[in-house]
Amino acid sequence: MDKRAVILAGGRGTRLAPYTTVLPKPLMPIGERAILDVVVRQLSSYGYHDLTFAVGYLAHLVRALFGDGSEWGVSIQYHEEATPLGTAGPLALIEGLDESFLVMNGDVLTTLDYAELFEVHKRSGNAMTIATHPRILRSEYGVLHLNGSLGETDSVTDYEEKPEMAYTVSMGVYVLEPRALRHIPVGERFDIPDLVLALLEAGEAVGSFFYEGYWLDIGRHDDYEQALADYEEILPRLLKNSA
Repeated sequence: MDKRAVILAGGRGTRLAPYTTVLPKPLMPIGERAILDVVVRQLSSYGYHDLTFAVGYLAHLVRALFGDGSEWGVSIQYHEEATPLGTAGPLALIEGLDESFLVMNGDVLTTLDYAELFEVHKRSGNAMTIATHPRILRSEYGVLHLNGSLGETDSVTDYEEKPEMAYTVSMGVYVLEPRALRHIPVGERFDIPDLVLALLEAGEAVGSFFYEGYWLDIGRHDDYEQALADYEEILPRLLKNSA
């Protein structure tokens, strides 16, 4: 059975300016393809043939490139916002989300198996499953550990030179159950972190699907430059199941 996916492609991408003054971020080129072209081909290869693009900024360019999706072997509908509603807000207004569905940012490049994520979510019983990835953040500064006072100064107990800290971060890819939509206020700005907190407060299960493979969320110039540097090596892996 075809699976449903909502692709968030309406942001202004201000951190990638000036590129995004003329192109929406999901249409930024990676080699000969737009980022969103790669995403659609991947989703199609994993059985997601019913797609909805949540669009806003420069929406006409997205429509002009993808049309009804037939060239990619998928069906594409468009939900266009007059006023930005955040990353979760549009979901409350999109019709037909009455079965488990995937939601993702339109600027994600990853070798994640979207079908496996979906199946693991279905078995879990979660209201929402978040694809997650390990990240190491290194401080640019030496960090002092303090404990109480030493006369007119604080007592230094340890010193770490540019320590590293491990985090588990969201990949911008999610699978949701329809019941999760009840926690999104209609017509109000609401982001995915707001939805996660609302679900937890309501006692709903939110799971993490941990993935250590290739992942780039192209939100900054450094990320885009990394994607361009990786292009020749990574594109065949991204599209290995695509026609």
